[in-house]
Amino acid sequence: MQGWLAASRRRRKARESLQARSMKNPMYQVASLLLEKLLLLANLRLCSEGPGAAEEEAKPASSCDATRFKRGDLLEVPRTLFVHFGIYLGDNRVAHLMPDILPAFTDDQRQIQQVVTNKRLVLGVLARMARIRVDTVEDFAYGGSILANHMDEAFPSKALCEEEVARRAEKLVGATAYSLLWNNCEHFVTYCRYGSAVSFQTDKFCETVKMIIRDQRSVLASALLGLASIVCLGLAPSTTLPTIIIPFFLWMAG
Repeated sequence: MQGWLAASRRRRKARESLQARSMKNPMYQVASLLLEKLLLLANLRLCSEGPGAAEEEAKPASSCDATRFKRGDLLEVPRTLFVHFGIYLGDNRVAHLMPDILPAFTDDQRQIQQVVTNKRLVLGVLARMARIRVDTVEDFAYGGSILANHMDEAFPSKALCEEEVARRAEKLVGATAYSLLWNNCEHFVTYCRYGSAVSFQTDKFCETVKMIIRDQRSVLASALLGLASIVCLGLAPSTTLPTIIIPFFLWMAG
C-alpha cells in the first residue's frame, strides 16, 4: 500500500512539474486545454460507475513486485479499453512504447523522461508520435495489475531466449513513429519476444469493424443519420455527399 501511495505521489509531482514547464509553450498549453475538457467528460463517465471501479484500481498494487520478473519477460497491464505491454529489462526497468507529444515541443530529456500524463499520451496518439522508453515497474503499471508472459500461450511462434528479447528491446529505445492500429506497444513486444510484430488487439478491432460493415442494419442506421443531418444542416455538399456515399459503400461491402 505504501509503495502504491509513493508511486502516486511521484506521478502527481511529475504532472505538476510538467504543467509548470509547459506554460512557457503556448501551443502545448492550448492543446492541453482542449484535451483537458475531453478528459473531464471521460472522468465523469468513469466516476458514474460507482465505488467498485476505484476498488478495482487499488487492488493490483501488490503485483508490482519486480523480484518475480525475469529479464526478457513480456509484461502486460489490462486497462479499461486496452492492454498495455512492455519488456522487462531487469533491475526494476521496463521498456515500453508510449505515445508522447512532448518531444515535439522540447529536447529536454529530463522533462521527456517524466511519467507520461494522459494529455501527453492522447496528443501523441493524434500526432502519431511515440517513444520506446524505459521506466520503473511501478510507473509502467500505473496502478494496474501485471501479467507476465501471458501471451506465450496464444502466440503461434515460440518465444526467443530471454537475453535476446531484452537486447532487442534495448536496441529500439528512443523515438519512433506511432500508429494506433499498425505500430503500437503490442507490435513492439511481440517483435522483441517472438520475432514477429503482431497485435491481437488490432486484429480483434478489425474483425469487429468487419462485422459492423457486414451487418445490413448499419446501412439503414447510417442512411437515417444522414437524412437527419440533411434536415438539420440543409442540403450543403458537405452533408449531402457523405449521406449518399457512406451508405452506398456499406451496402456494397456487406
